[in-house]
Amino acid sequence: MIVLKAPQQKLLEALQNVAGIVERRHTLPILANVLLRKTGEDIEFTTSDLEIQVRTQATLGGDPGNLSTTVGARKLIDILRSLPGDQLVTLTAAQNKLTLAGGKSRFTLQTLPAEDFPLVNEAVDFGPAFSVPQKTLKALINQVHFAMAVHDIRYYLNGILFVAEGKQLSLVATDGHRLAFASATLDVEVPKQEVILPRKTVIELQRLLSDAGGENQPHIEMQFANNQAKFTFGGMEFVTKLVEGKFPDYNRVIPKNHKNSVVLGRAPLLASLQRAAILTSDKFKGVRVNIEPGLLRIASSNAEQEEAKEEIEIDYGGDTIEVGFNVTYLMDALGNISHDMVKIELQDGNASALITVPEQSGFKYVVMPMRI
Repeated sequence: MIVLKAPQQKLLEALQNVAGIVERRHTLPILANVLLRKTGEDIEFTTSDLEIQVRTQATLGGDPGNLSTTVGARKLIDILRSLPGDQLVTLTAAQNKLTLAGGKSRFTLQTLPAEDFPLVNEAVDFGPAFSVPQKTLKALINQVHFAMAVHDIRYYLNGILFVAEGKQLSLVATDGHRLAFASATLDVEVPKQEVILPRKTVIELQRLLSDAGGENQPHIEMQFANNQAKFTFGGMEFVTKLVEGKFPDYNRVIPKNHKNSVVLGRAPLLASLQRAAILTSDKFKGVRVNIEPGLLRIASSNAEQEEAKEEIEIDYGGDTIEVGFNVTYLMDALGNISHDMVKIELQDGNASALITVPEQSGFKYVVMPMRI
């Protein structure tokens, strides 16, 4: 049976949309596969890692009739990538195998039964659906994702807090040393919801969301249940488990009323920090920041007693402050801001610094000082 007959590009695009969550090595071998369900000329592609499930559909021709099977997702993608983009490819099913043919190339792949593929049990108690522009959500994720924890035993930090209330959508990420907050105003009223999306889900959404703007910009529809979230966008359905646990009270972490502040160019500050970072010690990544009227100094040193010193002229008339920071935390924030100017607010050498963007009230970044 000819399962599909379509341009290489069309099939590859459908597979790449769902294959991001597929692990190459898994305790269940079938989870390295993609589930293909053919109904007439339509094929539904589904992947799962038991916690996230992604599904999309495409019309790809082939013989009439129905078929369900699973085949290695990464292998199929690697083969398709190696073929020319405009080539017509056919996928034929026979005797527990799938044969992919394109031009003079043929590849025969082993399949596993569709009934063995473990689908995620979808929650029955999803709340009301609401939609936002994909561009808005992608921009918010881009502003906070770098502050998520990685493999922290405080598992609720290994993801992003997602708060929807009224016409406000806010995302918060923290690893205990820094915190990033970004919010946007929506066109629609949304019910109050607070969930923690897992790290893997966040990275996958970041990859898949469109950043197209304009009048007909694509939207993403969201629904939340007690332990699950469902996203529908661009012909795809994305179901994910949520992280259970209590996220820290981020409002208490964001400093208020710091008495010293300076506005300066983001690019020159980032470039100075990147140069100073070269001579930090691998373990601590610490830089000393001195701020005094008219001047900001950055200094770093390492175990070999090498030193870097940077100076930036600034418009500042506040207190003289010396404070140490992990340089990576500062560079992460500055590297993910798209505006030209940033504002840094400081209290003294022992308090957290607050970095904001003058033109955008919705972004806040807090970084704790470190002893150097």
